[in-house]
Amino acid sequence: MTRGTTANWRRRSKFGLSQKRRDPLYGALDLGTNNCRLLIARPDAGGFRVVASFSRIVRLGEGVSRTGTLIETAMARTIDALSVCAAKLNDLGVVRTRNIATEACRRAANCDGFLARIKAETGLEFETITCEEEARLALLGCQSLLKSDAPYAVVFDIGGGSTELTWAHRRNGESFEILDVMSMPVGVVNLAEKSGCEIDAAAYAEMVDEIAARIPPFCARNDIRAHVERGEVQMVGTSGTVTTLGAVYLRLPQYSRQRVDGLVIDFQSLDEASRYVASLDFGGRAAIPCIGSERAELVVPGCAILDAICRSWPVGKLTVADRGLREGILMELMAADGCTVAGLPTPGTDAVH
Repeated sequence: MTRGTTANWRRRSKFGLSQKRRDPLYGALDLGTNNCRLLIARPDAGGFRVVASFSRIVRLGEGVSRTGTLIETAMARTIDALSVCAAKLNDLGVVRTRNIATEACRRAANCDGFLARIKAETGLEFETITCEEEARLALLGCQSLLKSDAPYAVVFDIGGGSTELTWAHRRNGESFEILDVMSMPVGVVNLAEKSGCEIDAAAYAEMVDEIAARIPPFCARNDIRAHVERGEVQMVGTSGTVTTLGAVYLRLPQYSRQRVDGLVIDFQSLDEASRYVASLDFGGRAAIPCIGSERAELVVPGCAILDAICRSWPVGKLTVADRGLREGILMELMAADGCTVAGLPTPGTDAVH
């Protein structure tokens, strides 16, 4: 995407942005199985400052696990949301963006046609990335939260259509390198479609067992359990499930990224929050301010995935990350233009989770 017109830059000045703050703006657009999320930021004091964001639940992956294709209603919902994103990028005069699609598009046989339609209707060009690239960007976006003395890290991202598990090692200083990645074809959307809105205790336990049974080969080939037992592993979770449970744990009346991002929760408290949410019916979950009706169907499957991960690796505490793919993209775009980016976004306007 090219720099906006002179008129766009003048419009920014009308809204109070001073001449000296007309620094380049960068965008990161993540089109997942469940959400469409945009982040716009500018370099700022070795990090970056978020100036605008957008998030909408679009359920692009609705039915993909059964049919292998994207359905028309889901594609239409997604294009409506992407039109909003395109307008924000154009109005703010964003210099460069990277627009990525993940699991729903990886699975869908009609993905190429859909991405061509997005370009024709919104002007946005997307690339479908691999699960390895998805994990790499998420780890990059979470680097600044990996501050413990532990030489290893398990970083996971519970998505709508898949869950990425990343095993990483501290290479030097604060920098981590990926040693292995596993993508499980289970996410909150496809599990919710399979289980329905109400999941009783027996069904929940069965779901956790089925997910946990997928993890041992990944664990064994990296000897992760032994590193956990020696206290050498930090666990970081980046997903709507994890941030939502963080907000429930804090009993927040409304979601606050500043309170949740970087929060460390011990496993007992995490389990209590998960069990509390799972014990409620759809209406009870929807009534929780940080869940709402759009997430009420998805949060329990997310809790089951989280339970399976924690059972596999009893690290004892979890670092909650309200950051990931988009932050990783922004860091790379800015670094490619010669900006010094330490990886810590400065809180700005319109923060969402």
